[in-house]
Amino acid sequence: MSLTFNVTERPDRASDADRSAVLANPGFGNHFTDHMALATWTKDDGWHDAKVAAYGPIAISPAAAVLHYAQEIFEGMKAYRHADGSVWTFRPEANAARFARSATRLALPVLPEDDFIESLRALVKLDQDWVPEAADGSEASLYLRPFMFASEAFLGVRPANEVTYCVIASPAGAYFSGGVKPVSLWISTDYARAGEGGTGAAKCGGNYASSLAGQMEGLAAGCDQAVFLDSSTHTYIEELGGMNLFFVYKDGRIVTPELTGTILEGVTRSSILEIAKELGLHPEERRIPIQEWKDAAASGEIVEIFACGTAAVVTPVGELKWDGGSVDHRRDGHDDEIALKIRKTLLDIQYGRTEDKHGWMTRLA
Repeated sequence: MSLTFNVTERPDRASDADRSAVLANPGFGNHFTDHMALATWTKDDGWHDAKVAAYGPIAISPAAAVLHYAQEIFEGMKAYRHADGSVWTFRPEANAARFARSATRLALPVLPEDDFIESLRALVKLDQDWVPEAADGSEASLYLRPFMFASEAFLGVRPANEVTYCVIASPAGAYFSGGVKPVSLWISTDYARAGEGGTGAAKCGGNYASSLAGQMEGLAAGCDQAVFLDSSTHTYIEELGGMNLFFVYKDGRIVTPELTGTILEGVTRSSILEIAKELGLHPEERRIPIQEWKDAAASGEIVEIFACGTAAVVTPVGELKWDGGSVDHRRDGHDDEIALKIRKTLLDIQYGRTEDKHGWMTRLA
């Protein structure tokens, strides 16, 4: 039986003036809407007590399993306002499927796809005034964060018998406030994001926590982010701390590291593999040695590199640095034509500025 999210509106919603002030300069992840969606799962009763209630602190026991054993997962997606005022989201069924895969890997209960999407719809419908206008090519949106965690109070290593599911929403401005700019990357050789047989293919907090030391190392070296290699041989490219990578070769191939179980399958990544064909490119998924990146960028065989993810959509990559060297494929005058074309194609679909031939958009309000 599908869940019904019972709605209780808070009496102290943000005023129009306060909300407008936030939407004028929301940043990313700094402000939150008036409400949140919640549901509970127990071993005996399954999913129940679905509701939309006032946004606020969640009371959990100091013995809650998530605080001790990190049994939790999350998703990230956006709601977009179209020109007619309606609000849509991009490929929520793909996020629901990944959420289910993550739940299985972390020994959490699977939330059915219909309930996942209905939780988004129930929250956005109530808080739709928080979805920014996207006039004149703006990239403002409402970021949606569904998450699930082990809320049972117990100390012991076993799957929790009580789990809490929640969705919160945060208005977000354009990721690149001053226009899209190439990022520089540092090769992390001392740290790995995930290991074989681990949780690399799941979207869980531990993967992001494990990437932070490498990210800090990259920042100390003057780079924007770090790129992680496979943990076994430190030979093959995997991903950034939270983004997948693509390489465009001068013969028309567009290559991304294949999914080996240690790489998160991004929704943006899978969408780009489809869009690339329509742009006359030849998508390829395979293991890519880091040495190939160095050599092909230096020789001009690689003409573009970009990262992709929900927040930034598509981010061009410039310089690659490592202990003792660096290479920048853009030094020979290569621009980011393909990356920017793919980026525009995705954004035009998401904001309803072009026909959604793939059926990727779902209306929420």
